[in-house]
Amino acid sequence: MTNHFDLIVIGAGPGGYVAAIRAAQLGKKVLCIEKRASLGGTCLNVGCIPSKALLDSSELYHDVKTKSSRHGILVGDVQLDLTALMKRKTQVVKGLTDGISYLFKKNGVSSVFGSAMITAPGKVTVTANKGANEGAAGEKSVNEYQAPAILLATGSEVATLPTLPLDHQFIVSSNEAISFPEVPKKLIVIGAGYIGLELGSVWNRLGSQVQVIEFLPRILPLTDLEIAGMVQKSLTKQGFEFHLGTKVVSAKVIGNQVEVKAESAEQGSGKAALTFWGDRVLVAVGRRPNSANLGLETIGVTIDAKSGKIPVNSKFETNVPGIYALGDLIAGPMLAHKASEEGIAFAEMLCGHAGHVSYDTIPSVIYLWPEVASVGLNEEEVKKSGVSYKIGKVPFSASGRARCMDESEGVVKIITNSATDRILGVHIFGPRASDMIAEAVTIMEYHGCAEDLARLTHAHPSLSESVGDAAWMAYTGKAIHF
Repeated sequence: MTNHFDLIVIGAGPGGYVAAIRAAQLGKKVLCIEKRASLGGTCLNVGCIPSKALLDSSELYHDVKTKSSRHGILVGDVQLDLTALMKRKTQVVKGLTDGISYLFKKNGVSSVFGSAMITAPGKVTVTANKGANEGAAGEKSVNEYQAPAILLATGSEVATLPTLPLDHQFIVSSNEAISFPEVPKKLIVIGAGYIGLELGSVWNRLGSQVQVIEFLPRILPLTDLEIAGMVQKSLTKQGFEFHLGTKVVSAKVIGNQVEVKAESAEQGSGKAALTFWGDRVLVAVGRRPNSANLGLETIGVTIDAKSGKIPVNSKFETNVPGIYALGDLIAGPMLAHKASEEGIAFAEMLCGHAGHVSYDTIPSVIYLWPEVASVGLNEEEVKKSGVSYKIGKVPFSASGRARCMDESEGVVKIITNSATDRILGVHIFGPRASDMIAEAVTIMEYHGCAEDLARLTHAHPSLSESVGDAAWMAYTGKAIHF
């Protein structure tokens, strides 16, 4: 392999591998460096994909146990084979990571596995992973590669709390929570964001008693408040136990149990200290940019001291010419699809084409059941902006398709500018919300109005009819089917 390239991409996650492929398609000679043993980054290896595989398997298990009899299907005593469930998850992950290797070969992208260090603008050294290209004495081989453009796409890592040091067995992050060897009888989740609630859902369905401890007085802090309230009620009905406005003070492993001590987050409340016991504690308090140990300080790349994020210009270039960054390393939501869109835009601009990311219409999805999906502003943000607005809201209980599916929980909520009818935000809590939100993204991308969405023909019976009905409600004040 040559050591000279047009572009070096550090990180093969959703931002990095997409940028590498698109740049290669546009004629660039590209090298992608990945420190893991497989391509795909956090998302494919220990994040989005394995967690969704577990969510789908656990959902199927739960539905067979709780819903099949209503459909006239009698299955007897349903048993869980956790080993087989985990094996399927691993197969799904391997199939997709191998797929990226195939795409690299198809598009002519070179790849090496090891730890990258930028030693100077245009120069990167790679220390090969253990067992890969080692010298005769077992020492790790180090190679230098050069390119006029270097893209940082190293993503993020789990954030931790000083009071909750991980031991990766009893007190764990999401990385370990996707591979428990047995179903915990009691699982304590620290943090009521999407990661904690998704993984909590997996183990709750498989039999765990799940307790969620959250410092804030609500769950899902970035979600529309009304929708978040519905989600909390739904999860409580499913068996979750929430302790909001509660601060974790410490956690201690005693035998095969973890003792978690907490207190009210409200000052002067007079509440007594709280103690929780669990078999496992999942610390899910967010993620932080993975910008360390890349040599960035040595070459002078600016890193925000508070957030750890890297400031970039409109072409994703840092303050050091020829060094670029995207995805979780820069401002904006830490979402795989956001990083992928930035990867395409970066590659196209690098190659002299127009590139653009519509940050106002990046959808967000939380893979609970029912699912939560949104795009645009939530109601609290619209209120804060001072814009006069209207709301169209329709429950899935009015949907024939949802009733046929035995999935009538949830709503579609559409927020519009009351003066112009332009859609400001769409929030869906319901079955397959992750698929339905794309329609709203398309309409909003073209600055569409509730009338535009309402007058589209939605197939009958379908879940998306509820989106059309909510649009009619926002546009006229009346829905057709509710």
